[in-house]
Amino acid sequence: MTITSIIKSIQDIMRQDAGVDGDAQRISQLVWMLFLKVYDAKEAEWELFEEDYKSIIPEDLRWRNWAEDEEGMTGDELLEFVNERLFKELKDLTVDETTDKRGLIVKSVFEDSYNYMKSGTLLRQLINKLNEIDFDEYEDRHAFNDIYETILKDLQSAGNAGEYYTPRVLTDFIIEMLNPQIGEQVADFACGTGGFLVSSLKHLEKQIKTVEDRKTVQSSLFGIEKKPLPHLLCMTNLLLHDVDSPNILRDNSLSTNVRDYTEKDKYDVIAMNPPFGGVEEVGIQINFPAEFRTSETADLFMTLIMYRLKENGRAGVVLPDGFLFGDDNAKVAIKEKLLSEFNLHTIVRVPNGVFAPYTSIATNVLFFDKTKPTEKIDYYQVPLPEGIKNGFTKTRPFKTEYLQGVKDWWNNRDKEDKNAYSVTIEEIKKANYNLDVKNPNNGKEEKEYSLNELLNIMDTKSKNINKLIGQLSKALEGVEE
Repeated sequence: MTITSIIKSIQDIMRQDAGVDGDAQRISQLVWMLFLKVYDAKEAEWELFEEDYKSIIPEDLRWRNWAEDEEGMTGDELLEFVNERLFKELKDLTVDETTDKRGLIVKSVFEDSYNYMKSGTLLRQLINKLNEIDFDEYEDRHAFNDIYETILKDLQSAGNAGEYYTPRVLTDFIIEMLNPQIGEQVADFACGTGGFLVSSLKHLEKQIKTVEDRKTVQSSLFGIEKKPLPHLLCMTNLLLHDVDSPNILRDNSLSTNVRDYTEKDKYDVIAMNPPFGGVEEVGIQINFPAEFRTSETADLFMTLIMYRLKENGRAGVVLPDGFLFGDDNAKVAIKEKLLSEFNLHTIVRVPNGVFAPYTSIATNVLFFDKTKPTEKIDYYQVPLPEGIKNGFTKTRPFKTEYLQGVKDWWNNRDKEDKNAYSVTIEEIKKANYNLDVKNPNNGKEEKEYSLNELLNIMDTKSKNINKLIGQLSKALEGVEE
């Protein structure tokens, strides 16, 4: 049985339970259980390699001791155990400054988790089905990606407006272009389920040569996520990718005054997809200088990134078209700061539907670094592949090969490419910092006609049609005879 089919069976079991209402609760129910099972598999590793390892979880609350036996607790006994002991005790775990960070994760996860299921019998069925996945096995552990993708597809109907989960194809591309190196710190201040961080981890792992390198990579990823469900997914995702102490805070990145950030709060590489279309209250806006204050979440995140990027650091940020052409005072001030203090060297314009089925909003990836002011911006319009006219969909998703053109162009920009074009900083300033520049190569060979020319063309075509009709009529008369 495949991982995906196991997860489908689990979802079918939850649909029978009266306490679980809708996709959001089903996902939340699955994820805390998944976390406990994954954490137990990791603890088995830590016990093997660390003689003095001691679990923060009381012995009888560890997954192996209450969940693994398929003939174990069920019905009301299981339900009472989960509600009255498991959740209460894990939420109330005693921690202090000496607590191992791996232990702190457990408390933070259960502070915002709930057991929605009302049937202990169905809960036992769900647990037994989950136990068919063996996270001690390398293949099953890395098959978590299948689980992860299944959950993300379900999140489309559970998420709120503005919460779009970045396709792995796009996170991998952005990280490949940013090219983080061992020793550099990588951050995502709205990390969701950890897509950019996992892509960074995979990219860095290719560079590992020593045990010390591995330790450095483990500690080089930083994320912040304010919502409990994606935060829990992110923690589980990184644990399964062998990051034993994920440095993922559950917080609102915008709630700190940007003037308070010092050098230690800055990062070499920032990759993120800020929430689009969110509305921030005045209490959040005052954390930014007056000229940058706006209720638009994505704009505030852009400002935050500029305050938290190191000297010579580089960033890749997914933003909607609205940021490019917006001309309100705050947007213009943010873009002016970006272009005068950073080198916005590339904007990759992404086709419609890349974020399907979450949204059809047109998006762009802005690549910039803190090296010098912007002199010119290179644009690349990723074309729709042959056979796809109106953008990507759930059944025809965006694929890696569709980005090959921009990858080939990236390091060879002198080569002629009809999808690439450039704009100087002078042109941008003249346009009041409007960055929504269309590809001038599109349709440049199409001839423009005057009204008289169009009327003549229509007249000629009309005469030709009448001539053909006459010929056809004669031919038909011959057939009838």
